[in-house]
Amino acid sequence: MRLSSKALPLAAALATILTSAATPALAAAPAASAPRVSTAFTLPGGKVYPEGIAEDARTGTVYVGSYADGSVYRARPGQGAAEVFLPAGTDGRHTANGLSVDAHGRLWVTDSTKGVAVYDTRSGARLAHFDTPDDAPSFVNDLALTPDGTAYLTDSLRAVVYRVTPARLAAGSGPLEPAYDLSGRVAPGPPGSVTLNGIVADPAGRFLLTVDMTAGDLHRIDLRTGALSRVTLSGGDLKHGDGLQLSPGGVLRVAHNTTDTLTRWQLTPDGTRARLTRTLTDPDLQIPTTLTHTPGRTLVVRSQFDKGGPMTPSTGTPTTFTVASVRGL
Repeated sequence: MRLSSKALPLAAALATILTSAATPALAAAPAASAPRVSTAFTLPGGKVYPEGIAEDARTGTVYVGSYADGSVYRARPGQGAAEVFLPAGTDGRHTANGLSVDAHGRLWVTDSTKGVAVYDTRSGARLAHFDTPDDAPSFVNDLALTPDGTAYLTDSLRAVVYRVTPARLAAGSGPLEPAYDLSGRVAPGPPGSVTLNGIVADPAGRFLLTVDMTAGDLHRIDLRTGALSRVTLSGGDLKHGDGLQLSPGGVLRVAHNTTDTLTRWQLTPDGTRARLTRTLTDPDLQIPTTLTHTPGRTLVVRSQFDKGGPMTPSTGTPTTFTVASVRGL
């Protein structure tokens, strides 16, 4: 794993989060048919340590990013093995964390050490890039796209959310612009603590939700007024919450990394309250970092961060890197 000097403070913070006692307060969910965990496709390479995932709704193609070296992989529908789409180090990219495909078929890829780049999914050409605005410690983590095409990105060390508007995307480059500062709202933690991680947008474009993985809180950002609030959770919390996925109808799915857990929540229509409705804990999830969902299937990244990856101490060597398919979540 290579980190630039801008992201070096993350090493200690990430190790603290990933090796802390895995005892999330998750209540038992109502009985239901057991979700089934299987392998959707494999990823080439012996040290992939995948982190992000995105699916192109137009084609069904799935993209996965490597936290270890910034490679981006592509799995076409029906394929049992992904292929390299963007090689390691493309455009100086060191990591590939949050991924998303927009309505125009452009692939957004965050690099925790730099910012975000946008690629043409047909040719692989870089269309735009936006970097963190200064040299202060930062960790650009995940991103979400709103219906108007605006991208919002979390910074896990600064507890801010950046914004890239369609107009700035058309311009092609520039610094990431902080849109919302949650540093005064996240629960206090040790210096350098990892806070904001996954982020999703309401399908109607009314609000954003982002998780504080250390405190287990879910924060709501009102896109019309700019108001910041904490979502009221019932039945559990979002400790170790990494990737989020929000479906129409207010179903929120969460990957809790070090506890090998997936949860499903039901949001109220205004996104101010969430109730835990299902929990799946299975070591076969292999430290899930994020997920994507289509009707009948949830794809989950198996990071294996504890097998020679960024988790310390290591508990062994990795097996073949794969993306899991979970049915029933």
